Amino acid sequence: MKIYSVLDPEFKPYGQVLKGYDTAELVAAMKKIPLPESGTAYEPGIESLEACAIFPLLGTRQYGGMPVQLGMCWGHNTKLNCLEYHRDSEVNVGDVDFVLLLARQEEIVDGKLDTSKVRAFRVPAGLPVEVYATSLHYAPCHLDAEAGFRVAVVLPRGTNTEKPDFTPVSEEDTWMTARNKWLLAHPDSSEAKSGAHIGLVGENIDIA
Repeated sequence: MKIYSVLDPEFKPYGQVLKGYDTAELVAAMKKIPLPESGTAYEPGIESLEACAIFPLLGTRQYGGMPVQLGMCWGHNTKLNCLEYHRDSEVNVGDVDFVLLLARQEEIVDGKLDTSKVRAFRVPAGLPVEVYATSLHYAPCHLDAEAGFRVAVVLPRGTNTEKPDFTPVSEEDTWMTARNKWLLAHPDSSEAKSGAHIGLVGENIDIA
């Protein structure tokens, strides 16, 4: 599939490149965290990253003073597998160039999204990007298997933590897998095998 850049106009419906942030300290802190041997890891909030000077600035400037968390997704991945969305934008910063696989929330039809709608965007190392709340996304993809990826993830505090306990009323309620997280899984994914809503139809995209 064609891989666009987040600097291309094609990225505009999905997010924006952020300006006025120095990410050097954050990237250096991210690089101190070892990569897993295989697969990916995710932590909603990481103390060493939240100690960086950029953290309070993101909370103030990007989220208008709302409480936020700064965690990371890191490891090795080339597949789509799932798409998720939140009720809020997500900010990402990578230690190396990486790829985001994105779709739009309005492209979900009757609980399903055709993976032919998914677009790929390369994000340069150290460049902060906002992924809009209406943009479906999941684990980043690496471009270099040896380097893997480390991608900072900024979200409202509490996101991706324990799922709230409630009785589903709508179909969308059944897609929730964690706090502020709605997930559509491809049938080939481990998430689908664990009971997540199977909402992706078509090819399980692999940028490799």
